[in-house]
Amino acid sequence: MTTRLLTLAFLLVLSPGLGALKNPVPAPDFQLPTRDGGTVRLSDLRGKVVYLDFWATWCPPCRRSFPWMNTLHERYGRDGLVVVAVSLDHSHKSMARFLEDTRPKFVIAFDREGKVGDAYHVQIMPTSYLIDRQGRVRLIHRGFRKQDTPKLEKFVEKLLAE
Repeated sequence: MTTRLLTLAFLLVLSPGLGALKNPVPAPDFQLPTRDGGTVRLSDLRGKVVYLDFWATWCPPCRRSFPWMNTLHERYGRDGLVVVAVSLDHSHKSMARFLEDTRPKFVIAFDREGKVGDAYHVQIMPTSYLIDRQGRVRLIHRGFRKQDTPKLEKFVEKLLAE
């Protein structure tokens, strides 16, 4: 499972942007602390569509992606989409300032040791994974470009309709 995801991620490094997977792979499970003091476990979200985003405070495209992820959360949350943004930062002070500036309305989780980022083979910030209701990675999106958002939203709608 992990080797297959690594291979897919490596192949997608050659082509930035959207990468829909012809053969979905199981998403590695994880449990991480959240901003509100709770935890998020991917397996607990089975039955939902998950937009899993890995980000860092030093990443300008990450900052630009947060307003869109707020919109995504507001538009599709009632239909079964959960947005989980995982910080790979080590500095709590930088994260707090970033979150104060961006005001996310979705789940913020912390992976200070980078173990979940490693399991997903994150190489570029931000990198997002669209996970279907069965817990399979269906799309990998590297970077953030405003022009990609309509395609991403169509893919979210497709998964929500399944």
